[in-house]
Amino acid sequence: MQLVIYFLMILTYTHADYPALKALLSEKGLRDVSQMLSVQIQSKLKSTEIPEFRGGVDIKIGTVHYVLSNMRVVQCSMTDPSLVFVEGTGVSVEVSQLTLSITGSWATQFGIIHDDGSFDVAVYNIHIYTLLQLGDDAGRLSISTVQCSADVGSVDIHFHGGASFFFQPFVRAFSGQISGMIREQICPAIQQAINGLETTLQEIPVNIPVDPYLYLSIPLTSSPAVTHHSFELDIKGEFYSRSSPSEPPFSASVFDMPYAENYMLSIAASEFLVNSAAYAFLSSGALQINIRDDMIPKSSPIHLNTSQFGAFVPQLRTMYPNMEMQVLLYASETPLFSFSSGVIEIHVPAAAKFSAVKPDGALLPLFRLDVDLNFNGSARIDKNLTGAFQMKNLTLTLGSSEIGDFKTDTLEQISVMAVKMFLLPKLNAALKTGFPLPTPQGFSLINSQLLINNGFVAIFTDVQDSLTGL
Repeated sequence: MQLVIYFLMILTYTHADYPALKALLSEKGLRDVSQMLSVQIQSKLKSTEIPEFRGGVDIKIGTVHYVLSNMRVVQCSMTDPSLVFVEGTGVSVEVSQLTLSITGSWATQFGIIHDDGSFDVAVYNIHIYTLLQLGDDAGRLSISTVQCSADVGSVDIHFHGGASFFFQPFVRAFSGQISGMIREQICPAIQQAINGLETTLQEIPVNIPVDPYLYLSIPLTSSPAVTHHSFELDIKGEFYSRSSPSEPPFSASVFDMPYAENYMLSIAASEFLVNSAAYAFLSSGALQINIRDDMIPKSSPIHLNTSQFGAFVPQLRTMYPNMEMQVLLYASETPLFSFSSGVIEIHVPAAAKFSAVKPDGALLPLFRLDVDLNFNGSARIDKNLTGAFQMKNLTLTLGSSEIGDFKTDTLEQISVMAVKMFLLPKLNAALKTGFPLPTPQGFSLINSQLLINNGFVAIFTDVQDSLTGL
């Protein structure tokens, strides 16, 4: 179950009426997780330290006190655990035909008589059934044990060493007790493990720092939805500015993530998640840059100089001849993403404030150009998340001016050329290489598919244990 929860928490009250992030584990996912669990349970059992047992056995003529210590599992075999969704509750976990071989040391005391040696135990057909409740605790996923039962088929025990005939009755009596001892330990051990997992879940932060500007809020917006074939989490999925957190002037819309029965895990994000990140960046003041002439390649035919810009703005040559210029380029409103069938569209409202640089470094405001940019493109998964974009439209208008009106047609044409020749090639080169998707440590995503639909984007994927290949 820790693997199940871990997969779903890769991605967990809200201003938005609807969640912007959804995560779904399918029935196939649960089956595949059971295979991983079989390998990990056996590995875990072989490395688990078994605490020593102390007790006493009445052999009619008195009580033999015993200590079993230095115990370890030397062999373990089992069929894959059966994990089944229980609608409206959570997950049932059933382990059957678990067989353990254990070695250890024994020591006994009967009055003044002491004896010791080693022992081997084979425990056959251990059967465990647990029903787990999955819920929502103040926006965090919660897990608790509803039901637990355990049974032990048979026990074969052999004691080695020890010479006293007093202890032969003890061996026969103890063999009858050990199956009960093992059975009584199983459910408390499971309960302890579930309590530890619940503590871990409650310690998972619901606000995750992403970078110096943003954090992501991921509390659950409702209790997990458990059906007979899936387990779905609805997650807030909203970015906030770390310096000035506030709600955006738009809200999330409802969307239904398709059920992909042939994939283990499905993760979907609505436009709201991406757009809240853009709003948070804008609120943080991150969507702006000061452009100086020394940042422009020397080979560029245009430089930030009033004499050169005089070709487009004639009054610059007469009012402020041969002065360096500086441009503050910034998003004037929130850039907005929209998803439609197979297409991602981006609308970027921006502005560029041009200033002349005086000899003492002070800035002299000149004019502001308003830019309206539209891009569209696509994305896909090929090991990495890749994509390609093209410019759909660019318009440039004079927003304000301290030097009088002028036409912007030529500047618009130059801006279009600059975006097509410089900005888009660099962007698409980076997108062609792509970006790796975040995965849990020790696991990898395989057979992944990306779906861009109206209002949301979804990733359907299988998860593979990097060590076992399962």
